[in-house]
Amino acid sequence: MNARAFWYRGVAPLAAVLVAALLLLSLLLLATGHDVGPALQALVRGAFGSSYAITSATMVRMVPLGFAGLAVSLAFRAGILNVGAEGQLLIGAAAATAMAVPMAGVSPVIGIPVLLVAGATAGAVWAGIAALLRLRFGVLEVISTIMLNFVALYLTGWLVRGPLQEPTRINPQSASLPDALHLPVLLDGTRLHAGVPLLVVVAVGVWWWLSHTASGFRVRAVGANAFAAQSAGGIAVSRTVFTAFLLSGLLAGLGGAVEYTGITYALYENFSPGYGYTAIAVALMARLHPVGVLGTALLFGALEAGANAMQRDAGVPSVVVSVVEALLILLVVAADRVVDRVGDRVDTPVAARAEAAT
Repeated sequence: MNARAFWYRGVAPLAAVLVAALLLLSLLLLATGHDVGPALQALVRGAFGSSYAITSATMVRMVPLGFAGLAVSLAFRAGILNVGAEGQLLIGAAAATAMAVPMAGVSPVIGIPVLLVAGATAGAVWAGIAALLRLRFGVLEVISTIMLNFVALYLTGWLVRGPLQEPTRINPQSASLPDALHLPVLLDGTRLHAGVPLLVVVAVGVWWWLSHTASGFRVRAVGANAFAAQSAGGIAVSRTVFTAFLLSGLLAGLGGAVEYTGITYALYENFSPGYGYTAIAVALMARLHPVGVLGTALLFGALEAGANAMQRDAGVPSVVVSVVEALLILLVVAADRVVDRVGDRVDTPVAARAEAAT
């Protein structure tokens, strides 16, 4: 990709979407009778107004969004419309919570990795259900993964009111995770935990795997054109789809386990405020690039953190920001259409266009 193409396909669409989102947010604030200036100031202050806001609000929200965004991105790259990251994240957190009970008293060197592996495995198994439904019975994954999201939500609710409920049986939540099994805090006095560098490592690892390995190439080939990948490339499409499904669920499940061991330290109803759904916008806005997901996850983490500050300081319902996040998905899709039209002209040399015209 040359410099002009990078501008038209990368920087310009992102800038246009951000400006459009800011305008939409301003219009929504005006329509709902709020002062735009103070509300936007509260939004920025809550996201980036201090080092504590950056490290303990924005960056900690970036982590679950990033893992779920990677899950969605990987699935979409394989041509799989996995919209079940929410359920896979919840199941990952539930599995880590269940494993925490027998791990009490175990060294953190062993205990923390076991909890993370348990969450990742559970997410992969949960995604594997949708994979089997698609490959064995032809069930569209859009439908199965959405339904599995609801199953995971209600299953989590049952767990925190039943088998995993705290010993006093008063609150619908699990017992607190022992301090020794918390993810290490990176900066004293903040909530910035080791899940942040872990997310960066995983994102780079996913990018490297997709770009430099044969199995990653098979995933990309199947996502680009499954028929051609099978007929011309001899790629086992079903096996590749199944593998991508499992890896996608693994990433989302790991995100749930990291959120449990790094921030909440307990499982409860509404454990996720919709991280798995927001992750779709995170992945699309990053144009399904694993490393790009880091940037868009940070952006949406800032929006989530800023929304809370806007509600607290300016009396603006946080749902206004949720509406903007939903509109961002539509803006990104629309921007992709424009980019395809403009980008093709930029990528194609002038001489080639002249030859094609003749």
